[in-house]
Order: sequence, then C-alpha cells, then structure tokens
Amino acid sequence: MPLFRQSEVKGQTEGERRVGGKRRKCKFKGSERHVTLSRLCLLSIAENMNDVWVRDYAQNYMDQYFFRYIMGPFSQLPSDLLEELLSLLASRQLVSRAALHLMLVPQLRHLSLGRCPGLVTSNLCAIIGARCQALLSLDLRGAVGVSSPVLQELLGSLASLRSLSLAGSLCDGRVLQTLPTQCPLLRHLDVSRCHHLYPVSLLFLSPKHPQSPGLTALRSLLALDIGFGEWEEDGLATAVFLLLSLPWLERVALEALGEACVLLRDGDFQKVEEFICRTQMPNFRDLWTERANGDNVTGMEKAEEESFSLSEATNSCLWIQDSEDEDDGESDGREGACHDFTGAMTSENTRGNGALKLQQGDSLEGVCLTLPLRQVQGVSFGTLGPLGQLCPDLSVLTLDYSEEEETVSGDRVARELARWSASLRNLTLRFPGPLSEMARSVAAVGTSLTSLTLEGVRADGLDPLLRLFNSCPQLTTLTIHMEPPRMHQEEEDEDEEEEREEDLHVLPSLPCLSCLALNFAFDQRQKRTPMSWRSLKGALWALLKGAPLLETVSLVAAPCPLDPVFRLVLDHPAAPRGASQSPAFQHLRGLNLARSDVSMATVSRLVAMDIPLSTLDLSGCWAVTLHDIRRLGDTRRRQKLHVTWT
Repeated sequence: MPLFRQSEVKGQTEGERRVGGKRRKCKFKGSERHVTLSRLCLLSIAENMNDVWVRDYAQNYMDQYFFRYIMGPFSQLPSDLLEELLSLLASRQLVSRAALHLMLVPQLRHLSLGRCPGLVTSNLCAIIGARCQALLSLDLRGAVGVSSPVLQELLGSLASLRSLSLAGSLCDGRVLQTLPTQCPLLRHLDVSRCHHLYPVSLLFLSPKHPQSPGLTALRSLLALDIGFGEWEEDGLATAVFLLLSLPWLERVALEALGEACVLLRDGDFQKVEEFICRTQMPNFRDLWTERANGDNVTGMEKAEEESFSLSEATNSCLWIQDSEDEDDGESDGREGACHDFTGAMTSENTRGNGALKLQQGDSLEGVCLTLPLRQVQGVSFGTLGPLGQLCPDLSVLTLDYSEEEETVSGDRVARELARWSASLRNLTLRFPGPLSEMARSVAAVGTSLTSLTLEGVRADGLDPLLRLFNSCPQLTTLTIHMEPPRMHQEEEDEDEEEEREEDLHVLPSLPCLSCLALNFAFDQRQKRTPMSWRSLKGALWALLKGAPLLETVSLVAAPCPLDPVFRLVLDHPAAPRGASQSPAFQHLRGLNLARSDVSMATVSRLVAMDIPLSTLDLSGCWAVTLHDIRRLGDTRRRQKLHVTWT
C-alpha cells in the first residue's frame, strides 16, 4: 500500500466514474432483492474491512507515522460512497481506528462518528482537521475523550462547516465563543447534554451580542440539558434573547422555551431586567420592538442557501431520537422554506402585526409577535397556548409533562393542538398518565401526522389504543413506551380469544407504517414478563398484518404471548380494515422481541421466510435457549443475520 503526502485531490478517474455513476437496480433472490450493485459491494467491503482492507496499514504503519494523506484503497472513491460505507460500518459496529485513518480523505463532506464516540481522540481530531477541511457536517456526539481546546483547534480548520453536533461532549463556553469566527456559515448546532456549557454561553451565537459577530445563518439550535447557570433565571432570559435576536431559527430545543413564549407573548420583560444589567445585553424591549417591526430580518445573504439546506444539515442528527425521521414530503417542505425564507418571514410578520410600526416607549400590549419556528422541543403542556400564538406553522412538536402541572386535561390539550391540525407532521408527548387522555389529544391532529411518539403513558384498556390507531391513518412511524396494565385489570381465557378472531376485520390498520416500536416497561428483577394484557393480541395483529411496508418492528416486554400473534399474521386469511392484500413482513429488516414470550418455532419460521431480515434481538426471551441460537448458525451465516441473545 503506497503511503505518501499528497498536495491536492486528483481528478476523477475512469474507474471512479464507473463506481460513482448511475446505479442500476439488480434483482436477487431472498434478502438481496432490490439492492443496488454498489450497495452489495459496500456490504462486502464492510464485512471484510478489518480482516482484509486495513490489515497491512494497521500492522505496519498506523502507529509509526502521521500521514497527512493516504493513497489507497479508498482515496479515489467519491464522497457519497465513502459516507455510505462509514454508515454501514457504524451500524454493524465494525468501525476501527485503522479504518477511520484510511477513510478520512479530502473529498469527505459529511462525517458522523456519533455511533463510535470512543474512537474520537485528540489524535483523530488532528487527522480530521488536516485531511477533511471541506466538511459540511460533523457529528461528534458523546465524544468525551477530547477536551474543549482540542475541539476549538479542530473547528478552526473547518470553515465550511454547516452542521455540527457536539451533544454529550466536553464542549463549553470557549467553544461557542469561537464558533462565529471559525465556522461562520454554521446553520445547525447541537450541544444538548453538554454539562460544562452554561445557558448564558449560548448568547455568543447571537449577532446582537456586543462582543460576538454571532451566527447569522443559524437555523437549528438544540441545547437541552446543559449546565446550569449561577442564577436560576439565566435559562429563561437566554431563551428569550435568542428567540428575539436570531430571526432565522426554524428548529429550537431549549430549556424554559415555553416560559419564554409566555414572556414574549405578554411583552413583560421585568423578570429579566437583572439579567440584562448583569450581562450587558441590549434592551429586550428594544429587540422586541425591532423584531415586531421586521427590521432585523433583512440583509441575509442567500448565496449559501442553494448549496446546503436545513434538511441536509440535520439528516444525521436525532431530533427524537433517533427522531426519528419525517417523510420525504415534509423534508421537501422544510427545504423549500429554507430556500425562500425572506418571503416567508415577511408574510408572517405582515400577517401577525399588520402595518403597525412600534416606536420606543410604545406599549407592547395587544401586539402579536410571530416567530418562524417549525420544530420545537422543550415545551410543557401548560405553555402550549402561548406557543401556538407565536408559532402558527409548527410541523414538529415535543411536549413534556411538568411536575408543576397538577392535572393535564386531554380535551384542553386537544383544543390547543387543533390550531396545527393542517401543519403538524411529527408529535411527541411525554406524559405519565392514562393513554386515554393522550388519545383524545392526538385525535385533534391525527389526520396530518406521519410520526407519533408517546412516552411514559399508562395502558388503561384496549379501546384508547384502537382509537389512537384509527385517528392517525397516515402514520409511517409509531413509537409508544408504555406502562402495561396490572394483572387484575386484564384476565381472559383462550375461548374468548378464539371468538374474537372472527371480528378481526373490524380492527383499524396503519397501511403506511414502516417503523413500529411498542415497548413496555418491565421489572429487571423479574425473569419473565407478566402476561397482563392478553387482549392486546388483536391490536398487534392489526398493526403487523395491516402494514405491508414495515421495515423495523420492536415489541419489547410485550404483555401477551407473541406466538398466537404471529400465527394470525402468517396464517389467518382475515385483514384489518383498510389494509391491502400484500403479504406481511416483505420489507422487514429489523425485529426486536426482547423479554417477550415467543417460542423458537416462531423465530425459526420468521428467519426461514424470504424477507430481508438482517437484525434479530431475542435478549431475555426465556423460551429461547443457547442451543436454539446455535441451531440458527447456518441460516445466520447464509443470510448475514445478526442475532442478539442473552
């Protein structure tokens, strides 16, 4: 393997044009159906990366020298194939230090190391800074092995950066202070869970800061669960200041964001006067007046917008974990909003404020300020009303239950959510109450939702769950983390279950669903999950049978036996209401049945199907033994199936 310094990136060769050219669909049997030829090549490279491709470099060169450039075997690949290969290695936990050394080449545009943060060291950061200076996005989530000065030095070499994730790292105020000068084009920043970072340090991102040029192009800021300031009101005042001084923000996750909306709606800045004096920030009332008049939303250069949109900046970062992901239509909508933001801002201010021009000293009462936020996280149920008045065009919303809220009425939440019934696509509700309350709330926006996440809810019967499915017919992603019912709440015998099979066709389906996670809380001290909700069988059948596009399914600690569910899906001729006649599981790639009651006979039947199953989690499944897993050995090797079992 030739290794030497390289002064510039060579032009595209004929071989590279063949690899990076138009990809043709190729038909294969079994799990390889509809896989591109380049994808199959990358899968082969990923499986043999450490044994073949990096062996010589790891044994003879890696710890002996510092190479600015390495020629071969990946230096001639186009950036999109390199990024896809890195993603494959990360998803299979095959990324190594030697592999990174070989694939950190100048043509890389997007680098995500969030799945392997342990490999991120000061030496690796130096290599990234020397070789990958054209990066547009960088993800270093969880990289606790590099200090703040190292991060500063690295970012000083990445002037073209548009997206940066430092969530869970050692990022502090010094890093944020240097960002406006080192990465002036930054549009997306994630510093969530950076406990060395105080809220007041976020002020350096604002162009209104007296000592910082700010990030004038910033459109996405995630900063939840960061270090606490010396004064309790710092979080609230910081959120207010950022909302007023960053007119291009579309995506925000901040502590006290809901309370900041209340303050902005009322125009009452007395609560933050001490903060203004202490930090020498501009007068918030003047900023409010300037923002209401629309005076600080002009002069934004649009030349950069054509090359990097918000959706591109955030495609590898988790909004909900993982967030997961919105559909293509919604992504296109956000991208369009980014490319024509000046017109959108002008129309929104005109709609919210009319032709009214405020002067200093005028009363703010009765004047409505409009914010262009599209995606919001960090809002409690109690502040939903003010948020709706300030942000009429939300498409992504995360609501958290606050301990200060004694009661949460599903009807009241439904009325507040109804204002976004046409625009909301992604909804997350974190609520430790009965599912029936949240089912009523979701129904207000269900017809427009493509992604729904419920966390912490308690099961209180099957009807609320079925109503939830019925009210959200367009869901592509459904995630529910639920407390199962107690044993005495749900008792059925087998005769009753058989009788109900005759009425399966009346159950609602979700025909567009591609990602399903229905996970239940469990007691780690119990070896077996209590079967406390046997009537859930029909609902699970409707979800699995009525969604032929399912790619990933997670049923953790299911409180009902799963063998009858899968027998119904595979053998019963009935179909739920609104479902197509397409066979089930034809697109299934990942299946998680951890801590559930499922037999090896059912598992073997699923593995033997002609489906693209690549990952299977059977952790804690008490009916599956080590002998059973070993019997799957030949099938696993033939299908490249990764099975997890403990």
